[in-house]
Amino acid sequence: MSVAFRRESDDEHKEPEFELPIPVGANLVTPRGARLLGEEVARLEMAIAATADEDARKKLQRRLRYFHTRQATAEVQTPPADASAGIGSRVTYRLNKAEKTITIVGGDEADPARGHIAFSAPLARALMGAEAGESVEYQDREDAIAILAVEADPETQA
Repeated sequence: MSVAFRRESDDEHKEPEFELPIPVGANLVTPRGARLLGEEVARLEMAIAATADEDARKKLQRRLRYFHTRQATAEVQTPPADASAGIGSRVTYRLNKAEKTITIVGGDEADPARGHIAFSAPLARALMGAEAGESVEYQDREDAIAILAVEADPETQA
C-alpha cells in the first residue's frame, strides 16, 4: 500500500522540535542578569496570553520553559570584595597593544557588542582572579594580557 493512502497528515514527517539547550555548568548571573531573566519571563507570559496562533504559542512556550529554568537555577554573584576581576567586574586590559574594557557577566546577559562577555568565555576565564598591574596568560602566551584596571560595574548591580 502506498504511503499516500495510509498517512493521516503531514505532521508525522515534520522535524521534531527539541527544547532549547541549557548550557552545562553553573548559571552564574549578576543582579542585573537576574532582573533581566525575570523581565523576559514576564514578557513571554504576556505574549503567550495575547497569542491566538497555536504554532506561535508553542514557540513562545518553548522559550518560556528555557527562561523559567534559567531563572530557577540562577546563582546571583556580586563582584569580588577585593580588587580582583570576577563576575560583575569591569576590566580594562591591554592585549596586542590594544586597550579594551569589558564587563564579565552571566551567559544569558552577555552582549559582546556592548562589551559584556560571559564568564565562561576564554577571555573572561583568563581575566578572572587577576588584579590591576598583573599580566595573565592567554592563548598559550604568557604575559599576553596586561590588566590595567579592575572595578565593580555599577550597571550590573541594578
